[in-house]
Amino acid sequence: MLSKSEKALIAEIWERLAPVAEDIGSDALLRMFASYPGTKTYFAHLDISARSAHLLSHGKKIVLAIAEGAKDISQLTVTLAPLQTMHAYQLRIDPTNFKVQVQETEKQFYTD
Repeated sequence: MLSKSEKALIAEIWERLAPVAEDIGSDALLRMFASYPGTKTYFAHLDISARSAHLLSHGKKIVLAIAEGAKDISQLTVTLAPLQTMHAYQLRIDPTNFKVQVQETEKQFYTD
């Protein structure tokens, strides 16, 4: 459970990231493509080269959606529900394709 001050800090951090959302988002997508090359197939209709207009635009949308959710982190799943619905039903992206693999060192960090 997060304290009020922790929630405020999370919201503040994401608010500060919003002005550079394009850069952060496009970099995150490029890293995803490098780590999970299969994800490129979902973006076959876009130019996903570094600094492309498509990549910057999509990356910005992702970061701003997370920033919006961070404003009230307790309601994050509610805030992001429309994106989940769009990806599942309109774009037909199966969430089982995106299972998170947490390394042992990360597990220890989150449980300590």
